[in-house]
Amino acid sequence: MTEFLELDGGRIAYDVEGAGPLVVLSHGMGDHRQVFRFLAPLLAGAGYRVATPDLRGHGESSMNWTSHDGSAAISRTDIAGDLLGLIRHLGGPAVIVGHSISGGAATIAAAMSPELVRGVIEINPFTRTQPLLDFGALFTVSRYRRGQPRILGTAIFRSLGLWLSYLDVAYPLGTPDYDEYMGDLAAKLREPGRFANFLETMKSTPADAEAQLPHIDCPALVIMGTEDPDFPDPRAEAEAIVAAMPKGLGSVAMIEGSGHYPHAETPDQIAELALKFLETITPQGD
Repeated sequence: MTEFLELDGGRIAYDVEGAGPLVVLSHGMGDHRQVFRFLAPLLAGAGYRVATPDLRGHGESSMNWTSHDGSAAISRTDIAGDLLGLIRHLGGPAVIVGHSISGGAATIAAAMSPELVRGVIEINPFTRTQPLLDFGALFTVSRYRRGQPRILGTAIFRSLGLWLSYLDVAYPLGTPDYDEYMGDLAAKLREPGRFANFLETMKSTPADAEAQLPHIDCPALVIMGTEDPDFPDPRAEAEAIVAAMPKGLGSVAMIEGSGHYPHAETPDQIAELALKFLETITPQGD
């Protein structure tokens, strides 16, 4: 059953399943919490209490928040604050699993409140600043050439169709319910104000997250799909994120053949990696 947490400026919708140490799964921009529909039960079944919130402005969370800097943008710092509010409400500490924009938010949350964050798993994260377009990669990396112009076009033309077209590229392996899921997501984004709120995430950069990478003091795992169209070289991006962390805290794992959404495309592989990580930092019985 969907629950709601009232925070300063709005309310966050979330689900909780299972019992045990707390794990918070936070989705990426233009999505909603149901993207974890395969992964969350696997973690809950392994003995964890799993919370899946909708980002501010997304899913069933309220719209039209004011950013920490007074703008209408939705930044990683904003999302980090929301995640920390949820962790406090649910009685943390927690491990945060953050996808895409939420990977950067997980970094910020860990640096801001280390007492509330035991570890972070960043899935295909935008945690470092990126060029608007890597023109060299446009000519040499076909998946990047097919993906990035669609994202840029989504922002420029405010086009839901281009966003859905990007998702077709970003899910090279698909899911058993891909058409149904995308139909539901499109319907959600067509609700009055939803798509405009999603576009507010594109007005922020990962600079706030990048600045916090040297300041985390918890274990971190960066997972990338090898066919992610968002990065010219997904492994190199993951390794650069880890290199910016304090030495020895981070590690990298690659999911062969998966795109930007391995938690939906290959949930068993993500669960296996996550559970190995969790076992080292979240003793059962907590």
